[in-house]
Amino acid sequence: MSMNNSGNDSGAARWPHILSPFHLGSLDLPNRSVVAPMTRISADADGVPTAQMADHYAAFARGGFGLIITEGTHTDTLQSQGYRDQPGIVTPAQVDGWRQVTGAVHAAGGRIVLQVMHAGALVQENRYTDDIVAPSAIQPAGAMGARYYGDGPFHTPRAMTGDEITAVVASFETAAANGMTAGFDGVEIHGANGYLPVQFLTPESNTRTDAYGGSLENRLRFHLEIMAAVVRGVAGRGLAGMRMSQSRSNDFNYKWAGGVDDAKAIFSALADAGADYIHVSTHQGLGEEFGSGRTLAGLARAYAGVPVIACGKLEDPANGEQLLAAGEADLVAIARGAIGDPSWPDKLAKGEAPLAFDPEMISPFATLDATAAWRAANGVTFEA
Repeated sequence: MSMNNSGNDSGAARWPHILSPFHLGSLDLPNRSVVAPMTRISADADGVPTAQMADHYAAFARGGFGLIITEGTHTDTLQSQGYRDQPGIVTPAQVDGWRQVTGAVHAAGGRIVLQVMHAGALVQENRYTDDIVAPSAIQPAGAMGARYYGDGPFHTPRAMTGDEITAVVASFETAAANGMTAGFDGVEIHGANGYLPVQFLTPESNTRTDAYGGSLENRLRFHLEIMAAVVRGVAGRGLAGMRMSQSRSNDFNYKWAGGVDDAKAIFSALADAGADYIHVSTHQGLGEEFGSGRTLAGLARAYAGVPVIACGKLEDPANGEQLLAAGEADLVAIARGAIGDPSWPDKLAKGEAPLAFDPEMISPFATLDATAAWRAANGVTFEA
């Protein structure tokens, strides 16, 4: 399938915003559909991306997605890894493995951004260490995810030292530079879903009394330092973005206590720190936030002044079209819908219904093997 397939009149007429082109920084995107980052725990035991992963990401390019964002990728060989068989962007072998992925995506006409992350206290498995760190020694709420080989409650971390915080910030810069070496079109920080940046931002998980704790300004400091680090790492060679959410993977209902005031402070500060775009994830889809009359993505767009990717219950293209038409976002990202049908945009362009997501596609574990097995069992194939 062609990356530049504009589809027939019926698709373009029905989804004029989703299928319209967009300039995201230096990237000319053929449409506004984005593959959301999805943990697929399918690297090898050393965190090296595989040929299977290259095929996985290239399928989205062949299927017409305007932009692809990778799964969260750990930034050091210390405490950042959060999942079994999670890829890294640290060792030469990991960088070379990602280079095969970016090569396959680019050969299919696609554009791909690397997401980098540090799990902090939300570690389910780490091949490098049992030493778990976070802003404060507070056990996370919730439990590990069985689909990601997790079992039982999270462990209580130890509080990071100032020197360790400095080292982690530096690791994001190195990871971003490695991403450029691997051929990515940009780097996105996972600053959402309860991982280390959110642990700093959230008072319940951050009781520090130094420059990283207390006021919102202090609690946001880590986000801004790693944002600036990634900007330095890409050095103008690619995009630098940040994924944000209120909710956490271990607490879907969490909200920023300061409401609209917090949103304004957070989103404007990220833009000032150099973010080329902000990627907003919610569990409410088109839900209004804080009685503002806007979605969280819409608040980001209003206060940051940079392009915004919206993610959350947008597999139904009617929701994404509505969001874009209302000016609440510039692009829409989908996760489950992309697993269900990597040709989602091309299907829309042709006036066809994409194949729906089935939870069995990521059962019993959210691996690429599980998805391949489901497709084989159900006779589903996509154009190579």
